[in-house]
Amino acid sequence: MTAPTPPVDKTALRDAATVIVLRDAATEPRVLMGQRGSAAAFMPSKFVFPGGAVDAEDADVPLARPLPDLCAERLREDCARDLSRVLPVTAIRELWEETGLILGTPGTWPGTPAPDWRDYARRGHLPSAHALRFFFRAITPPGRPRRFDARFFVVDASEITGDLDDFSAASDELSHLQWVPLSRVREIDLPFITEVVLAELADYARNPAPPASVPFFRNDDEESLFLRLRGHAPGAAD
Repeated sequence: MTAPTPPVDKTALRDAATVIVLRDAATEPRVLMGQRGSAAAFMPSKFVFPGGAVDAEDADVPLARPLPDLCAERLREDCARDLSRVLPVTAIRELWEETGLILGTPGTWPGTPAPDWRDYARRGHLPSAHALRFFFRAITPPGRPRRFDARFFVVDASEITGDLDDFSAASDELSHLQWVPLSRVREIDLPFITEVVLAELADYARNPAPPASVPFFRNDDEESLFLRLRGHAPGAAD
């Protein structure tokens, strides 16, 4: 007799942030991607955007400027707690760790930075979220070795400090970091959800105005849903 499948441990679902850096959107749009290692537990060998799970220390990191109001409002939708501050901090940290690129503004760090932020702080910058746009949300389907509630942010490459082609400060978590033309991005090995996000991004690159809603690809134990997060901050500008 086959043993029943154990229920999914919902506590294993981790909040995460992903950054889509869009370069030359008006001419030949390109996005920054790297390849995960073949031994990685999650999406081995796939090309992905920089990103990762929220660290406890991210909650105490100073932000020079917050997210736009509408983005923050949409992040709060369908959430048990307010993550509108910590998620952009995570996005900025992951971008720095995995690519060596800085999204921030010049400033002096108050106090002693957390270990994961020391090298960033030494560059004389404070993280700033004002240029990030909440773009997509997806929950990893049940049955995967790791599950994330991932929020995708898009930012124009012009907001990045320094040389866009200098990845010398990057960790080794992603290899083959490169600017991939949107017209050719499906030639590389991509996760399914990344292909879905890229379909949305193609429209955004042509018209970078604030979208009417944010797609939410939700997978839980009972069903899979494709929802839209709209927000309702009166008079807010994205």
